[in-house]
Amino acid sequence: MSGAMAVLATAASFVGSHFLLSHPLRRPLVGAVGERGFLGIYSLVAFATLGATVWAYRAADVTEPLWTVGDGLWVVATVAMLIASVLLLGSLVRNPGLVEATTSAATAEARGVYAVTRHPMMWAFAIWGLAHILIYPIGKNIILATAIIVLALVGAALQDRKKARLDPQGWPAWQARTSYVPFAAILRGRARFGRFGMHALAGGLVLWLAATWAHLPLAGWAAGVWRWIV
Repeated sequence: MSGAMAVLATAASFVGSHFLLSHPLRRPLVGAVGERGFLGIYSLVAFATLGATVWAYRAADVTEPLWTVGDGLWVVATVAMLIASVLLLGSLVRNPGLVEATTSAATAEARGVYAVTRHPMMWAFAIWGLAHILIYPIGKNIILATAIIVLALVGAALQDRKKARLDPQGWPAWQARTSYVPFAAILRGRARFGRFGMHALAGGLVLWLAATWAHLPLAGWAAGVWRWIV
């Protein structure tokens, strides 16, 4: 098996096992081994498939880029990663979809990143994948980043279905005030842009600066604004 095919196979096993265990297999497994037993199985499978994906990625050859990456694409990717960082940090507060949420989805207000999309964390991961495809268009990276995009966006859609089933009054009301696609609810007048909070704006900025700086010691090449500073 070639290096790229190994990355494809292991990434598919990671994504596929996540979907199977999170949705159709969850209920029968919990019934058979209990919640703690299920979490143990889920963690073991996730660790094994993710570890195999990392191993395959590291072992695969670095192929020729599919397109030339100049400063223009780097600017796009840099701005995209800042947006992703804001979405990610903003998703940690006022999320009515969390089990421990203090506000019901039926009455929660769509503010900040949740006015942009009801799945800000998942879209942050998807944007991460898209940005990394743009600036590192080699075979194994495109496969891995695409797997992350599929995991994030398909996972978000499946979450909607699952939460609507578990909370038939609250979740459809939350869906009616928000949108899966970023900015769709704002454009349709169902949500209002703004009120992000410092946890999203300042936290996202700090995360963006730290994560892009870490590219140099970890990957050997500068990313983000550090590409033009270092």
